[in-house]
Amino acid sequence: MTDEQTQESPQPPDTRRRRPGRMVAGGLALVLLLGTAYAAGDRFAGGPATAHTPGHEASDEPKLDTEDGHDHGAHEGTEGDPAVYDPGATPGPQFRARDATLAPAPPGREHRITLTVRESVREVAPGVRQRTWTYNDMLPGPTLRGRVGDRFVVTLVNEGSTGHSVDFHASQVAPNAQMRSIEPGERLTYTFTAQRAGAFMYHCGSAPAVHHIGNGMFGAIIIDPPHLAPVDREFVLVQSELALGPQDGLARLGKLYRAEYDAVAFNGYAGQYRFAPLTATTGARTRIWVVDAGPSAPTSFHVVGTVFDTVYKEGAYVLRPDATSGGAQSLDLAPAQGGFVEFAFPAPGEYPMLTHRFADATRGAGGLFRVAP
Repeated sequence: MTDEQTQESPQPPDTRRRRPGRMVAGGLALVLLLGTAYAAGDRFAGGPATAHTPGHEASDEPKLDTEDGHDHGAHEGTEGDPAVYDPGATPGPQFRARDATLAPAPPGREHRITLTVRESVREVAPGVRQRTWTYNDMLPGPTLRGRVGDRFVVTLVNEGSTGHSVDFHASQVAPNAQMRSIEPGERLTYTFTAQRAGAFMYHCGSAPAVHHIGNGMFGAIIIDPPHLAPVDREFVLVQSELALGPQDGLARLGKLYRAEYDAVAFNGYAGQYRFAPLTATTGARTRIWVVDAGPSAPTSFHVVGTVFDTVYKEGAYVLRPDATSGGAQSLDLAPAQGGFVEFAFPAPGEYPMLTHRFADATRGAGGLFRVAP
């Protein structure tokens, strides 16, 4: 299967409201991903940029009623105390870190998975609670894994309060058929064969996608490269941004449109591996898969005190051990890119891991490896 690609002549923006779930003619148009404000060329909410007129103050907030037929203003909420990320805070006694260990690809060549959309309030940083939209009550969603040629049969069930969808970047399918939004109470079967290896993202693509991703609807799907070398330990880290809304509320759409995020997380909780370090053994071969889920910020993944001898990025090896003895210090990824690094810890100790985009490391995109002899 391959993506269907069509090219159409430019058309004037269509800002008519549509019933929920209705597709724009011509397929999954950009408006369905970004919302009315972007498709119409608006500057967030104020329309095209114009000279300032006294008495007419421009708004920096985007329109929240979008072409998916839902009023995201009603979902977002503005009441309550603002949630504030404190890099010096520590989690309470109920804190449990997400297990970053990556299991091998399951046996068999067909994988049947159910992804159920649910909404829940959860802690995303010490003392910070947000209402999240999730797949299977997990933030990020469950990590899926397979091999080139494996068939995935995914059932999407919507138990949320608005339309949702799923877009597997590892798939090659017609978006208007399998990536379409479904309403609360509906289900959809998404079937594809993984034809290319890589560390891929999956996410909700319902409009505006930046809001659905920003509220937690993303995950990783790993398709092993052929002849992938064995290692002693494998981990997976999915980086994402938190544009905090009110305590117990949804992410702020205006912040997401402007990429004004408050915190950055590995596996859904800012700074969690500072409080619950990952563990490894001296000399053991270690592979770390990294996926940048965004929605907007890049990353430069680095482990202090190590040098990577293997780097795999976007479906290709950038570096492999050979006679040149080359090394790499980071894995750079744009949003929706993924890959892995391999190395061995040289001695016992504590090794910081972080994005070398230091502004984001200080906002939660960091942690520790605790290495035993």
